[in-house]
Parts: sequence; C-alpha cells; structure tokens
Amino acid sequence: MSDSRRLSSLTEKCLSGSVLSDTEALSLADVVDTGLLCRASAELRDRGFQNVMTYSPKVFIPLTKLCRDVCHYCTFAKTPRHLAQAYMSVDEVLESCRKAEALGCKEALFTLGEKPELRYRAARQALADLGFDTTLDYLAHVASRVLAETSLLPHINAGCMTAAEIDKLRAVSASMGIMLESAAERLCQEGMPHYGSPDKLPATRLATIERAGEARVPFTSGILIGIGETRRERIEALLLLRESHARHEHLQEIIVQPFRAKPDTKMAAYAEPALDDLLWTIAVARLIFGPEMSIQAPPNLSPTALGQLVDAGINDWGGVSPLTPDFVNPEAPWPHIERLSRETNAAGKCLQERLTIYPRYALRPERWLDEKLHRRILAAIDSSGYPRNDDWVAGESCEPPLAVARQLIADREAHREVDQEPNRDTAGVSDDIVDIVSRGALGVSLSNEEITRLFAARGGDFGYVCSKADELRAQVNGDAVTYVVNRNINYTNICYFKCQFCAFSKGKLSENLRGKPYDLDTGEIARRSREAWTRGATEVCMQGGIHPHYTGRTYLDILQQVKSAVPEMHVHAFSPLEVWQGAKTLGISTKEFLVELKRAGLGSLPGTAAEILDDGVRARICPDKLNSSDWLAVIETAHAVGLKTTATMMFGHVDTPAHWARHLIEIRELQRRTGGFTEFVPLPFVALEAPIYLKGRARRGPSFREAVLVHAVARIVLHGLIDNIQASWVKLGTGGVAICLQAGVNDVGGTLMNESITRAAGAQHGQEWPAEQIESAIRKLGRTSMQRTTLYATASIERNQAARQAEPLARVVNTKPRRPERKAYREPLVRSLAE
Repeated sequence: MSDSRRLSSLTEKCLSGSVLSDTEALSLADVVDTGLLCRASAELRDRGFQNVMTYSPKVFIPLTKLCRDVCHYCTFAKTPRHLAQAYMSVDEVLESCRKAEALGCKEALFTLGEKPELRYRAARQALADLGFDTTLDYLAHVASRVLAETSLLPHINAGCMTAAEIDKLRAVSASMGIMLESAAERLCQEGMPHYGSPDKLPATRLATIERAGEARVPFTSGILIGIGETRRERIEALLLLRESHARHEHLQEIIVQPFRAKPDTKMAAYAEPALDDLLWTIAVARLIFGPEMSIQAPPNLSPTALGQLVDAGINDWGGVSPLTPDFVNPEAPWPHIERLSRETNAAGKCLQERLTIYPRYALRPERWLDEKLHRRILAAIDSSGYPRNDDWVAGESCEPPLAVARQLIADREAHREVDQEPNRDTAGVSDDIVDIVSRGALGVSLSNEEITRLFAARGGDFGYVCSKADELRAQVNGDAVTYVVNRNINYTNICYFKCQFCAFSKGKLSENLRGKPYDLDTGEIARRSREAWTRGATEVCMQGGIHPHYTGRTYLDILQQVKSAVPEMHVHAFSPLEVWQGAKTLGISTKEFLVELKRAGLGSLPGTAAEILDDGVRARICPDKLNSSDWLAVIETAHAVGLKTTATMMFGHVDTPAHWARHLIEIRELQRRTGGFTEFVPLPFVALEAPIYLKGRARRGPSFREAVLVHAVARIVLHGLIDNIQASWVKLGTGGVAICLQAGVNDVGGTLMNESITRAAGAQHGQEWPAEQIESAIRKLGRTSMQRTTLYATASIERNQAARQAEPLARVVNTKPRRPERKAYREPLVRSLAE
C-alpha cells in the first residue's frame, strides 16, 4: 500500500476518535512523505484546538546548575569551580519573579540539575548553610515563597523523583515535568550521549512519569531528537508516554525538541536534525496522541521555520520569557511576543496565553491540584481554563478592557468591508465559524457542538461572531435601543434556600453577608409603587427570597396591594421558584396558581432562577432549588395561561461553554413550542461577595470577552425566535453595555430605581440608570432610543415626560422582619435535584 493510501486510512481512524495501535504507530517510521504526514497532523490538530496556538509567558529560574549527570550535549550543568554560588538565593528568585510579574508573566519555570548533593560536597555544604538536607527540600521552600509572595505559578522540572518528593512538590506547584528524551537504552552506553548519566536511564525517567500520574500531577514530557536515535525509537518513546497517559491522563503536553550542538561539549560537531526531520516527528507525535493532546515545539530552536512548525501540527509554543534567556539553550533567544503573534497569525492561528497548568486541568482543580491552590487557579481562569488577561470583573466599577473594545470595532469594520467585496477572503476567520454563523443567520437550529464552538471564538473569530450578531440585530431591530422605566421591589431578603452564588438572601447561615434581614410591609410596597408611577415607570419588577412564612396567599396579597395603589402599573413579578413554592403551599397545581396570579393582576414573569439549566451545575450552585425540568415546566405553563416571561442565564461560575450551549438550546426549543419569551438576558456572575467564590469553589465571573460573546452568540442561536437580547447594566456597567450594543444587543433593560440583589453580591454600578442618561449613552453610539413597556410596546409620551422630570427618590424603608399573623409553612419546601 502506498504512503498516501496508508496514511489516509490511519488519519481517518484518528479523526473518527480511534487511537492508532502500537503496530500502526510503528508503521509510520517507514513513511517518508513528510508533507503528507503534516497535512494529516494539521487536520487532527485543528479538530482539537481550532485556530488557537498557546504559549506561557514565564520567567526561567535556574535554581542550581550543579548536576550529578554529564550529558554530552549539555552546557546548562556546571561544576562547582565554574559557579560563584551553588544555588540561587530566595531573594534572587523573588526579585526575578517580581520583575517577570510586572512584565505580565504567569509562570515561574524552575529548572535545575539532578540532585547535585549526591555528587558534590559543595552542594551538600551550600544546602547545609541554607538549612536544608536536599536540593528538592530547598526547591519546595523557594517555590512556596514564590506562591505566597507573587502571582506566578511554579512549574517544576526537578528531574527524577520519588513518590514522596513528588508529593512534597505538588503542594507548591501547578505543574511539573521531565523530558523522557529517549526510550533507547543504548544511548546510555559508553560513547553515547547519556553515558555516565544515571538519571537518563529510560526506566528511571519513566518511573518518575508514572509516579506523577499516580499522584495526579499535571505533567509535561517529550522527546529530544537528533542525538543518535532512530525514527522507530522515537515512536517507541512516544508510545511509552502514551501508555502512561492512558493510565493516568496526566500528560498535559508532548514536547518535540531538536538537538542543538553547542561549543565545548562532546557533541559540538554532531550534526543537528534537519528541519524536515523535526516536522516529521511533530506530525507523527500528533497522529499517535490524537487531536486532544498539546504538541509543542520550542520556537527559539527553529526561529526561521515557525510557520512550518504550525503546519506540522503543533498547537503550543511552550514557555516564552520576556525577561530571562533559555538557560538550557542560551544561544537561542526567545522570539519577541509581537513577532510570535505575527508569525502565528500569518499561519492562520490566534496566539493565546495559557497558564503553566493547561486548561483542561485547571478546570478540574479538585482532581489535579493541591487544595491550597484551588482558589488561586479558579480566580485566574476563564470558563475555558485560559488566563484572564484583564482586570475587568462583573459588577465592579471599572471600564471595559480597551483591547477587547478595539478588536471588536476593528473587526466589525473589517467584516463590513468584506461584505462590500463578496470575493474578498475573510482573512483570520476560521472556516467552521463562518459556516456556523451563516447557518444560524438562516434560522438553522445549531447543535450543542456548534454553539460551543462559537463560544470558543478568539482573535479574528471573536470579532467575526460579534459583528455578524450585530448585523442580525440591525436586521431585526433596526438602530433602536429600547429600555423600560421600572422599579425593582425586592420585598424580602429572608430565604431558606441555600444558593451558593447568592449574597442577597439572609438566613441562619448568612449572618456575615451584606445587609440586615428585612421583610417589607404591604404599605411600603404600595408606597414604592406609587412613587415609581410618578417617576415615569410602567412596570414594577418584584422578586424576593423564599421566606419561610410566605405562602401563595402572600404573593396574591402583594399583587393586590400594587394594583390597588396603581391600577395602571404592569406587574412583572415572581420567579418560577416563587411560583412553584406558592402553588405547593396552597396545595394547588402550578397552572391553577398562575391563573390566580394572572387574575389578581400579574402581567408577566421574570425568567430568573434559571441560572444554568444543567442539573450537574445546579447540584453545585443551588442543590435545593428547582431542577432544570421544573423551571422549564413552570415557564411553559405560564406561557400556556397567557403570561409572557423573560429568559435568563447566569454564567461565569463553575459552568463551561458546553453548559451555556445546552441552556440556549433549552430556551430555544421552549420558545419554538410557546413563543412566550419576550427577551433573553445573559447575567454575568458577580462573584465579589458570593459565598461559593469566597469559599474558593468558583471562578470570579466571566471574562469581558466571554460576557460580550455570550450576548453575541445568543443573538445568533435565538435568531428568528427571540428578537430581543438585553444587556444588564448592573452587571456590565454602562461601558460594558455600550460594547454589547455593538455585538447583537438591542435592549438595556430597566432604570430599576432600586437594585439590591446584585449590589449584595458586590456590584458597584449603582441603583438607578435614569432615562435621560440612558438616552444620552445611546445617542453617543449613533443609535436611537425608545422607552418601551414590559411587553415591548412603545411607552406613551406622558410616561417618557414623567421619567425625564422625575424627582429624587425618597428614602426607602426596609421593614424589620415581623410577620406574626403569618405562620411558617409547616415543612419548608426544598426541591431536591434527585426528585
């Protein structure tokens, strides 16, 4: 069989999700057509990583250059007489780390010689002077100081280790590594590169790799090519690594590193591997490990062939330092990040920072990290496990990141030019993204995988998704930006549910959270409603905690008070949880209770309490709340009795883009059945005071890129079904809303007058966004404003004038809890996800 036919068959097997057998992998040693291999490898790589190429901004810490091994190609290791000091001091390490921190680095790479105290008395004496018995004891101490005193995450390359040594270092690092280099024992024989280096025995190094897997350490390994091994021996080494990874799933990346000859070594005259040989090996590694494994080639060792490395199937450049040299290959300077970005873009990829711990490991800290590192990692990452690269946090009073705003505007203009020239290529945009967006714009129901892919958009893909979402907005809504003058009335913050994201509710276990418990009396509710009407409101939005004294009758009484005080006021009230609880306390069906609420004056329901419609996520953030099917059932019943609702999604905590995709599909399919949703409202998780974040069990909300992208993707997924996509100014701030209005959003929600729930979670964007200020912000974007009603009719001129002439709000009175006339429901209702 020809190389072409055989390779095509093997590639199809890989693309189908199967793994090459050892025999099939070894047969690749006979394939001589590197171009064929690279094309197959690149196709596999794109299946797993799309257009993303990663790198880790790092500082290189050579803690000691003393080493008991004598590799014949190495200039890193020195003897004591060639070193001024045996070990870097803690202060020297911290000084380097702080400089690197200021330059944006996130990784402290500790590289050191193998246990030099076993060979050199000078090393033993230096360790004794420092107060340590072994090099690894000192390393553990230094890494702990870096963790405690900087934001950098240690990655440790400490050579061969025992299980106890790995456990000690796991507590102070985010990842570790050791290069297998080769599985050929003959390279350790006399006259070969590893002769005299006991730690280079393949079995010894493989034992360390195996122990790391048993200890659940995110681990790096790889091979060094061009030191005398054959191509078959390279494949044998890769297969041994794959075998260990199959047992433990711990290998984050496989490095394919070419040998580089160095002066003053025994291999100074040894021929370096040709570029074709490096490309061949990269492609074979990809075919052996498949689309999900990160394959890395150091850019500084092949500086003139970066595009070819990408074409061969790598997806990662490794660590790149803006501060320190590559001490192992000092003759090969790191490329500047700007150049690396340009070359990556030229190869059709987007350069993306990563942490030393790869995304899929960072997203599962409970499995892969020491408990002390969980909070640190979760606070540093976005929903895909990549680092957050800006200071924006949902709810905080900070402006949107300029980089995202500029990229969005530039990409929107670029894609408008493309549309004006149909034959012009959409440079920098992935083909699958163009296809998915085009199908969404035609009203095709996108799959979970396709929607998840849209959420992964970065670089040019991100700008394209946002610009196309905004085109759909213009097609459906024109240039009008709508808002409603309303008032939030949260009638109680007492709640017996234990949602882990909520800092608003007060109960026996939440005394330390913001605010004191209150329970508004009906007179205060009526007063706030009347005041809202005089200030131009057309709606009161009412929700509260699930008070143990409340029954369905309570909600009916609240409605009666509002409608008696202001008959014209639209009442938008009661989450599906409150409806469910009210029906249960009255012993009637949800439908019967909704009919009673509608008869009493309820105009529509807020689609809150949806959070994420995935019961696995809900089990972590709101285990005693309605499950997904219950929430959907209440909403569908509301639509059936003629009550419109909104739909929401709270994102950026323990969820992932796959969860967002499933949530959108649930909303889309329900809307297809009922047509009862008026709008979709993404709600970025405000983490600052949320219990689950304070306990170190959640991320700190979405990144700004994610916040914008969720609005844009929602516009595409729900196109033709839900016309209105709303941005929450209390979560995003007015600057964030302005960006989202250029990414598919057409509505900015309500003026609110009072806002308690998000502020309790730490938000700082105030309690009211007055109508005049909203309209001014909209005008600055070149758009037209329209005051609307809850159901998206145009508000009357009289209401608009009243809003513009509104007097300052009177001081609110949060009535202390006292409901002696209301007996607590005998058995407080808690909805188990297991029911």
